[in-house]
Amino acid sequence: MVATKPNASIPITGKMSPRIWFYSILLTLQYGAQPLISKRFTRREVIVTSSVLICEIAKVACAIILMAKDGSIKRLAKEWTLMGSLTASGLPAAIYALQNSLLQISYRNLDSLTFSMLNQTKIFFTALFTYIILRQRQSIQQTGALFLLIMAAVLLSIGEGSSKASSTGDPEQILFYGIVPVLVASVLSGLASALCQWASQVKKHSSYLMTVEMSIVGSLCLLASTSKSPDGEAIRRHGFFYGWTPLTLIPVVANAVGGILVGLVTSLAGGVRKGFVIVSALLVTAMLQFLFEGKPPSVYCLVALPLVISSISIYQKYPYKVKKKEA
Repeated sequence: MVATKPNASIPITGKMSPRIWFYSILLTLQYGAQPLISKRFTRREVIVTSSVLICEIAKVACAIILMAKDGSIKRLAKEWTLMGSLTASGLPAAIYALQNSLLQISYRNLDSLTFSMLNQTKIFFTALFTYIILRQRQSIQQTGALFLLIMAAVLLSIGEGSSKASSTGDPEQILFYGIVPVLVASVLSGLASALCQWASQVKKHSSYLMTVEMSIVGSLCLLASTSKSPDGEAIRRHGFFYGWTPLTLIPVVANAVGGILVGLVTSLAGGVRKGFVIVSALLVTAMLQFLFEGKPPSVYCLVALPLVISSISIYQKYPYKVKKKEA
């Protein structure tokens, strides 16, 4: 799917088209169900790196199939340039790789509750960089909706992380190897999301092509890390598909489909709205846990539910209106 104009798929009224709603709902369901699917069909012995690499391969395959279906492969092959690819996809992919490394450092030095709460600041930074790079402004009501969304995300994080809390007890280590890395990672996440939106909406870069390019760059970075990582050692010792069963492909393929949907939602609706999808997915996870595992939603989840619904409603109902002098 190639975006034709910045925000072309989002009318001036701020209302999203049925197609964008469809992609957003699918992504919400995928994000929400992914933890349960992974837990049920992935054995503990499975090496994380092998699972991620196969997922990236599946993303590339899905994107190529979709490009072949819409007839864009030949045109993209003629228009593709290395510099354009590096600008549109290489930079965000490198940023995401650095972000993931910082998150791993932070997660080891923060309790789960603090980590989850600080990680939600990426919603704010996405909105900030979207304004800086794309000049996409938020109305006062939309700004309030974003703060409601962040509050809901924090509540959901408290419900998820309170039972897993643990602390190193060293203030300097917590600050420099915990708080600082996760905040920098949130800034990088917002920047990468805004860059992806810029590439798709301004540079007219196909979201499918971006998925292929970013998957390839990400896979190369991951392969390079296996030379010294514990996962690399495990692969050399036990084999790439150690612990795999045919059912392991279910969460891998589901995650790959989610990657395609992320590209579509970011391209058509923007990184800020993708943030709404991700927070909404936390509620879906809680609901599915109740339905399939009998685990009732926490009080935090019940309080967060109306906040998420209100924030989505306000954000859609009160878009920023361009003044006549600005138009």
